[in-house]
Amino acid sequence: EGRKMHRKHLLEILRRYALAHPEEMVTVDRMRHFVEAHEDCFLRTCVPGHVTASCWILSADRANALLTHHAKLGRWLQLGGHADGDSDPFSVALREAREESGMEKFLEPSGEATPLPLDMDIHEIPARGAEPAHLHYDLRYLLMAGPNQPLQISEESKDLRWVERGSLSGLTDEESVLRLERKATAWLESSKTMAGPAD
Repeated sequence: EGRKMHRKHLLEILRRYALAHPEEMVTVDRMRHFVEAHEDCFLRTCVPGHVTASCWILSADRANALLTHHAKLGRWLQLGGHADGDSDPFSVALREAREESGMEKFLEPSGEATPLPLDMDIHEIPARGAEPAHLHYDLRYLLMAGPNQPLQISEESKDLRWVERGSLSGLTDEESVLRLERKATAWLESSKTMAGPAD
């Protein structure tokens, strides 16, 4: 029962996300069924797949997005990684943002105590060595980097690059990455209207 409590927080996030994004019900349902079926969903030892978290990081002036050239997958992607037992996906996303970028200061722009992910994605990770192919159930958060912080490439990455948001499609055709950018743009637009002219 104690382990189930462990998943309550994530199931509540999924419930709130489904209300905010009814058009993504299929993905949310798949994720919820997976989480309910696997007590160990936050551990990479959960063989069919596991919960991961990642972040779409915008520069302080909001002109650029940060991408990493993933060493294992050989593609330009958002930063993120395994929960490794942490049942709070937002804290995982923040930890990964710090570890993989070398930057310390980030802002989660909604200002909520339990922010909702910007996006959710379920994707297959191909088999490597002894590790079988498995799924990542990824919760993706929007973060703003604090200004004037140097980047530091981690060992999980071949390169780290600020990319002008308008020219992302020149670097990647990865649909889930381009979707993050579309959603971030829509979120920023709607938060502008909510904030009113004083912003």
